[in-house]
Amino acid sequence: MIAACSSAETDKNNQQAASNEKIMINAKVWTGNANQPWAETVVMKDDRIIAVGGPDLKNEHPDAEIIDVSGKLVLPGFIDNHTHFMDGSASLLSIKTQSTKSSAEFIETVKNYAASAPEGEWITGGLWDHEAWEGQLPKKEWIDEYTQNNPLFLLRTDGHMAIVNSLVLNLAGITKDTPDPEGGLIVREENGEPTGVLKDNAMNAVYSIVPAMTPAQATKTFDAGIQEALENGVTQIHNMGTWDNIALFKRAKDEGRLKIRVYYFPLIPNVHKLHDMIEREGKGDNWLRFGGVKELADGSLGSTTAWFYEPYTDEPDTNGFPLMQMDVLKKNLAEANDLGFQLAVHAIGDQTNDNLIRIFEEIGATGNRPRIEHAQHLTPDAIKKMAELGIIASVQPYHAIDDGRWAEKRIGKERLAGTYPFKSLFDAGAIVTFGSDWMVAPLEPLSGIYAAVTRRTLDGKNPDGWVPEQKISVEQAVKAYTINNAYAGFQENDLGTIEPGKFADMVVLSNNIFNIDPDEIINTKVLMTIVGGDVKYSSK
Repeated sequence: MIAACSSAETDKNNQQAASNEKIMINAKVWTGNANQPWAETVVMKDDRIIAVGGPDLKNEHPDAEIIDVSGKLVLPGFIDNHTHFMDGSASLLSIKTQSTKSSAEFIETVKNYAASAPEGEWITGGLWDHEAWEGQLPKKEWIDEYTQNNPLFLLRTDGHMAIVNSLVLNLAGITKDTPDPEGGLIVREENGEPTGVLKDNAMNAVYSIVPAMTPAQATKTFDAGIQEALENGVTQIHNMGTWDNIALFKRAKDEGRLKIRVYYFPLIPNVHKLHDMIEREGKGDNWLRFGGVKELADGSLGSTTAWFYEPYTDEPDTNGFPLMQMDVLKKNLAEANDLGFQLAVHAIGDQTNDNLIRIFEEIGATGNRPRIEHAQHLTPDAIKKMAELGIIASVQPYHAIDDGRWAEKRIGKERLAGTYPFKSLFDAGAIVTFGSDWMVAPLEPLSGIYAAVTRRTLDGKNPDGWVPEQKISVEQAVKAYTINNAYAGFQENDLGTIEPGKFADMVVLSNNIFNIDPDEIINTKVLMTIVGGDVKYSSK
């Protein structure tokens, strides 16, 4: 027999039950739920949503903590499909050359930074872009004079090319007699001497000697990245990270410093270590999960290392190159697929994408939501097959308004039709997901939505959009950052929409991006970021 409670006891129990309830009111909620597209009120209990509806919901939860958003737009929390989190976090704290507009400004930035750098300390980061200068690649002579006591290793903004000083060349043992590695290139003077620029796998000799962060440096760097994510409404990242950094993420989670959700993709050479870890510990939880691996199939457009069928227009002696032979790539992917891992593969050039789609189909990976990371340059047949086979297009729209400044000189006008073909992918029925590729681009979903909807290049020279026929709607872009990304991470039952039963991950915006001029999306601000029912960031 169930004992009856007194009225006073019942009231006390109800108050205790409501004490961990929160209610968001006066909201313009885009739910992403086709059965209830818009709402005004969201009720949260613990870390989940328990009710979504109109203003009358407030009366049903009188003891809930109130979050009044004053009529602002509320969206499901943004999910970023592709980050290099620790590299992006480090870029917040290191030398910044991304905004330099000339070689002289780049040199001056390095000079000023090196002047105050402790002797022997590595100077890393940078993210320079020679396309914003005179188009000339940097040389070690530009910076040797100012960095004699500091090893310097500065990545190009795409991460597929770097400039190093003479000190680093010596430390890495790179000389005029060093052969180019497979999948890499040592840029040389006419006499064979290295210029200091290394492309793709040629950078591995330097990566192997860069000292690891101290624990204090790693903590500071990690926490800076978490704050950057929260300030931009990012409630989850899909992180393409190194094996060594897994321990850092686990420690942050144990210490309560992991304030966003993470789906972690280590590189595929670690597949057996990952499998063994999962056998011992499981795949993790909804804060830190494992289950996929990352591979790189080619380089980048900016570094002329993306693999195309036809030569580059501005460098007709090359059409780029794969980072490994296709039979090796197939073997590696098949092994990871057979172990049950989701495959996420970097592919830029049209020849790379065609080969990758073929490999996915041949190894039977298409039932496990394989992903092409970037999928930048696609043939019409590739777009069709991605939709038919369920291959996810994991793209980063900010790259379109960045590369659009100079892409035509790289590959000519004719090939632009298949470049960042967002609308064609949507129209074909492919699953399209969005992200940043941070550190390569800003960790700013609103900038990505702006890029996908307007396609206005960063130089202001395409006010009506670069390749404008590939513009998409605001709703499509929002879905790509929410619903579709949840699907791409096997979390559609927990994330991506605002509806009962799902995690209470939401973002509040200053403007209703669905009804403002699309050009104004870039000026919209994140006012509040909620993860698991807790306000993790507020601009107030």
